[in-house]
Amino acid sequence: MALVLVVPIAMLLGRSWNACDAGVNNAANSGFLLWLFIPGLWTVLLLAWVAVGALVGNRPLLHALTLVVTLLGVAWCGISIFWEGAATPLCPHGVPPWWPSFIPAPGF
Repeated sequence: MALVLVVPIAMLLGRSWNACDAGVNNAANSGFLLWLFIPGLWTVLLLAWVAVGALVGNRPLLHALTLVVTLLGVAWCGISIFWEGAATPLCPHGVPPWWPSFIPAPGF
């Protein structure tokens, strides 16, 4: 579950950097995402998964709901740390032009 969530988050972050022309260049940004961001966020999400499992115990519905909320919250915080659209002229409001307006941007 954690790996399934980490890969789209890394892709979203990479596409936002590309659209806003943030970072050094695509090769440096993709190297960071591939070798540092994905393993780091995967480890954090995996630890959150284990912690929620240990705290909630054997209540399947509560376990699933708590797990989804926790993983999405941790993923949102993880992407917010590296969302850098605000400092570039291509994304003056901090979001790429393709970002849906009804979803709050992580780096707002």
